[in-house]
Amino acid sequence: MNLHPVGIIGTGKYVPDRILTNQELEQMVDTNDEWIVTRTGIRERRMAAPEQATSDLAYEASKQALAAAGITAEELDLIIVATVTPDMFFPSTACLLQDKLGARKAAAFDLSAACSGFIYGLATASSMIASGMYKHALVVGAECLSRITDYTDRNTCILFGDGAGAVVLGHVPEGRGFRSFELGADGAGGELLKVCGGGSRVPASAGSVDDRQHFIQMAGSEVFKFAVRIMGSAAEDALHKAGMTTSDIDLLIPHQANIRIIQSALNRLNLPEEKCMINLHKYGNVSAGSIPIALAEAAEEGRIKEGDKLVFVGFGGGLTWGASVLIW
Repeated sequence: MNLHPVGIIGTGKYVPDRILTNQELEQMVDTNDEWIVTRTGIRERRMAAPEQATSDLAYEASKQALAAAGITAEELDLIIVATVTPDMFFPSTACLLQDKLGARKAAAFDLSAACSGFIYGLATASSMIASGMYKHALVVGAECLSRITDYTDRNTCILFGDGAGAVVLGHVPEGRGFRSFELGADGAGGELLKVCGGGSRVPASAGSVDDRQHFIQMAGSEVFKFAVRIMGSAAEDALHKAGMTTSDIDLLIPHQANIRIIQSALNRLNLPEEKCMINLHKYGNVSAGSIPIALAEAAEEGRIKEGDKLVFVGFGGGLTWGASVLIW
């Protein structure tokens, strides 16, 4: 089978207007701006309006990505939405997005790999296009994490925000596009980062609500240790598969979870900070949305030029991780 080169032909992003600052969080829980910035690098995060759901954020980002790619929604063959905060259990957020966009010919499904979801989505969609099954795919990372954040928990409420990033995948010239993917999971670490309530194990009840089981629970120090270890190694594995080394990287676009995790990855990869896209100070951790938002912003700012070698790398609940090498 001849595999077609597949790459990103359009990017887009959307973040809600409402900004939640560290100073506002100081009024809600026992924390302060200096403590948050020192430990996370986050200064503010975005919050969806009460009438907005994940599909609404995804729709705005997707319209931008389609315009940048120069195609219409009707030309899409596939829509994948990576999210842990779907509008509802079913129908999928991807199906709701398909209807909003008018992408009548597209298959659509959601993908759940937490903060690694966008890279899992890229790997899935690009392989379908490379095989000749489809021609154009829309991959979206979108989250309304404010809906599952416990604003009485000082350890987690400082971290998370809302937003969406989207990319259109299609055929690109020889020598361009995705060169490798590295995906992984360790379900033994599932207890470290989770939302227990609302599923078949702990169905919604007055008791589950009272016990705050519908909010994010995280063993922060354990997740931090895992992330520091996996970010660098996953990026190195993806580079090795692509026949490249860390010195080939023009821009690293990591999951935006914590500045100390990003800095440790840069140290391991021996990369200067100017070769890394960092925007977590503005948006916090947007889970599956963080890498595509950062990518769209890097493209907007002119930080990516044709032929640049990009590395995406992320980790998330599951536990999961993923990395990819792309020639722009």
